[in-house]
Amino acid sequence: MVDHQLDGSVALVTGGASGIGAATCRLLARSRATVAVADLDHDAARSLAQSLVDEGFDAFGLHVDVTDEAGVDAMVIQVVAHAGRLDIAVNSAGVGAEWSAVADTPSERWRHVQAVNLDGAFFCLRAEVRAMRLCGGGSVVNVASSLSQVARGGSSPYVTSKHGLLGLTRTAALDHADDGIRVNAVGPGFIDTPLLRARHDAASIAVLESLHPLGRLGSAAEVAEAIVWLASPAASFVTGTILAVDGGYIVP
Repeated sequence: MVDHQLDGSVALVTGGASGIGAATCRLLARSRATVAVADLDHDAARSLAQSLVDEGFDAFGLHVDVTDEAGVDAMVIQVVAHAGRLDIAVNSAGVGAEWSAVADTPSERWRHVQAVNLDGAFFCLRAEVRAMRLCGGGSVVNVASSLSQVARGGSSPYVTSKHGLLGLTRTAALDHADDGIRVNAVGPGFIDTPLLRARHDAASIAVLESLHPLGRLGSAAEVAEAIVWLASPAASFVTGTILAVDGGYIVP
């Protein structure tokens, strides 16, 4: 593990109770940041935060539904009220969807994915940047996808939301550079999480592994390393970019 030297920093992670979000919370805590674990599953957020506290780190859990604009604003207010500031934000909350061709995609599925992955990211980013401006700057990392840059058949709601998230990331980086706020994204490939294992059998996982030139799925911890690097002073001259953590998925 790299020492990212985040002593005294306050970090907020949405979707923080599982998968990439949880791995990021753990690494931020071990890098000595105070960590707000925010998730739709409040019990899971509090459980992870408590486990970090039990290890001697500074963390607390929050409930958030990122599709609720007022709730997102309240979440950021709670973070600042509890910890005094906001320096780092990681927007990891997101959903996938069942695969279907565009012509066969229900409107409800389309709207739900956009509401979480794109509207939710916008609500979070806006509230986070407003808080960071008052603190003199900060760093935001959006969890996008390898499908922010390429398409994959049967996944139009997800691909569209992640392409939009990349556009939002780049625009926010331009808008808030003068505020001392860096905004970047990571683009994970297929990551070995319990959710992925629950949705795929061994044969389909083997197919997914074969799509990556490195010949395997990624781990949540590998993505967390990239996220925390982008959030840290080590990446102080990096903004408006997407860092691929995808085993070469987008290269071919």
